[in-house]
Amino acid sequence: MSLEKHNLLQEFPDKKDTIHTLKLNNHHFSRLFDEYHEVDHEVLRIETGVENTSDEYLEGKKKARLKLKDELYKMIRQHETA
Repeated sequence: MSLEKHNLLQEFPDKKDTIHTLKLNNHHFSRLFDEYHEVDHEVLRIETGVENTSDEYLEGKKKARLKLKDELYKMIRQHETA
C-alpha cells in the first residue's frame, strides 16, 4: 500500500507553471485544487492510521481524489492548448 502524498505538483511536475497560473486566474480550478488536496490529506491520514474508517469509505475517497485529479488535468491540458 502506498502511503505517500499525491500532491498535484508532484504528480505533474512539468505542469507547475500552468498549475500556478490556473490557481491565480481560474476560481473553479483553484476550488478543485483545494478540494483535491483536502481529500488527499484525508486519505493519507486514514492510510497512516491517524483516522479509522471503513474500507469502503477509504475507497470512496480514493475514487473522489482520482476524479478530481482527472478534472484538474483536463483543465491543465485545455489551458495549455488554448
